[in-house]
Amino acid sequence: MASYMVLPDLEQNEAFLRATHQPESEPEYPAQRPNAKRVAIVTLSCMVVLSFMAIMFNGSPDELPSSGGSFRSDSPKTVSSRGKREGVSEKVHRGVGIGFDTVSYPWTNDMLLWQRTGYHFQPQRNWMNGPLYYKGYYHLFYQYNPDSAVWGNITWGHAVSTDLIHWKYLPITLVPDQWYDINGAWTGSATLLPDGNIIMLYTGDTDDFVQVQNLVTPANLSDPLLLDWVKYSGNPVMTPPPGIGVKDFRDPTTAWVGTDGVWRLALGSKVGKTGITLIYKTVDFIKYELVTSLDKPLHAVPGTGMWECVDFYPVSTTSLNGLDTSVIGPGVKHVLKASLDDNKQDHYALGTYDIDSETWTPDNPEMDVGIGLRVDYGKYYASKTFYDQNTGRRILWGWVGETDTEDDDLLKGWASLQTIPRVVTYDTKTRANIIQWPVEEVKSLRKEYTQVDDVLLTPGSIINVGLTSAAQLDITAEFTVDLEALQSTVGDDNVINSCGGATVQRALGPFGLLVLADESLSEMTPVYFYIAKASDGTVKNWFCTDQSRSSKANGVDKQIYGGPVPVLKDEKYSMRLLVDHSIVEAFGQGGRTCISSRVYPTKAINGKARVFVFNNATDSSVTASIKVWKLDSADIRPF
Repeated sequence: MASYMVLPDLEQNEAFLRATHQPESEPEYPAQRPNAKRVAIVTLSCMVVLSFMAIMFNGSPDELPSSGGSFRSDSPKTVSSRGKREGVSEKVHRGVGIGFDTVSYPWTNDMLLWQRTGYHFQPQRNWMNGPLYYKGYYHLFYQYNPDSAVWGNITWGHAVSTDLIHWKYLPITLVPDQWYDINGAWTGSATLLPDGNIIMLYTGDTDDFVQVQNLVTPANLSDPLLLDWVKYSGNPVMTPPPGIGVKDFRDPTTAWVGTDGVWRLALGSKVGKTGITLIYKTVDFIKYELVTSLDKPLHAVPGTGMWECVDFYPVSTTSLNGLDTSVIGPGVKHVLKASLDDNKQDHYALGTYDIDSETWTPDNPEMDVGIGLRVDYGKYYASKTFYDQNTGRRILWGWVGETDTEDDDLLKGWASLQTIPRVVTYDTKTRANIIQWPVEEVKSLRKEYTQVDDVLLTPGSIINVGLTSAAQLDITAEFTVDLEALQSTVGDDNVINSCGGATVQRALGPFGLLVLADESLSEMTPVYFYIAKASDGTVKNWFCTDQSRSSKANGVDKQIYGGPVPVLKDEKYSMRLLVDHSIVEAFGQGGRTCISSRVYPTKAINGKARVFVFNNATDSSVTASIKVWKLDSADIRPF
């Protein structure tokens, strides 16, 4: 390990701020990653097989220098609004169409190729739809634009896996080709019926831009790949009820069945600025009855705006096993989750579902949906769970978009990815939140292993863990804080509710890891804990990711993400990080608080990414123990 260094405050260090664009020597691409000569086609590999379209947007990608040089857009773009007409939030964003040189940095081919992840499922454009397990395969359906690396022409892509890690692209499942979905086949959900039939409901955007719900079923249930689907001839099966806007009615959930034998499902909507969830009943999935009213929905929270991609499912309070969506009764809590269209955040709350009154009541009204807990405190949206009857798990998927510019996306020819699937359980210790943890299958990618035990980090210190080529990693770390310093520190009410940046020194933090950092720390992404102590002696713990120094590119997102994390008596501070090129997934305290972030290094790439452990507190020492596995790439390709 290297000697101690001071964590640099790059705002005051001009040398670290100077952007250099020297070519990297001998790029170290993962075994399954594309080479530079195939970038325009391999990133669109599923579409080459499916419809013989080798180019992802109109025309060919601009030729990129292999290294050292830069790309320049020599013609301004005129981009009309995308999404508003269809009833969702504005999709023109992140710098596209604002004039010349709208790429965020003079990217080289090496840099853009490096951003492609090695073991995350990464279609070229996607939101989550109906995942399910059927006849030996996990099926992932996702919203996909076959024409461009930006939002539009929403169809359903389809991929299958036997282990949730290695995926095979299949032909497109749904194409918007009917009057009831001609402006987009949007989010939906799958329901596996007891007799073996599969029901898929999805939101279609009609020729008049009205959001309606449509039914589609497999053409051949004996086909484990579920290649062919048939749209119901009587679509749509649900239309916006009186009092609901024609653009505020979307995203049906997986259905559940009551003791009365009647099926129920939920949809997201709003009344004014109040986000609501509506419940429909059906016995045949063709005719539906709205059983909640606008003034008494399943649940509503004022001021939270449009609820989309609603998810509603049970968790066991006595077992780590997942539950089928229809389970109701003692020892069960129900999670209500909504994706807030106004701020693009996924929020959830725990509560009790009364099936007789069709209402759900949060355990803690102060932590209600949209005003309390978040599924993930980073760049994360439109999450969706499903019950894996094969292993008895409740599995969560989330969509992670790009945070560079849209012109960058057009340049590299792809956008967006999925998080590693997470197992969801109820936290039996806090009894106030869910736990999210990567599926066990990701461990199959582990190879080289490094362990560092009981490293004493005095205030203001940083140590190089000693890894090279640290772009695909699975890291676990535990930190023990000096209890005497914790008890003797005078509280400060001014910082009790803030993550702060990694370079902002406080008495009890921050401390944690620096990933995707170059040797000189000119680029780095800190993931860390911060202990905030109030004047009355109470302690609030924060788990954070600081992107402010993650890249020299000026046009990429550099937010500081974070949220509160419960740390119970006698627990060490612990984190797990999944690092995969341009994404870092962080799990604090066993998955009580999660943060997903997208980063775009320019120097910490191609064998030059490093990992450091640091303690930037002023008054407290920390002892750290770290385990690091390098990870292989997943096999993700056409079937």
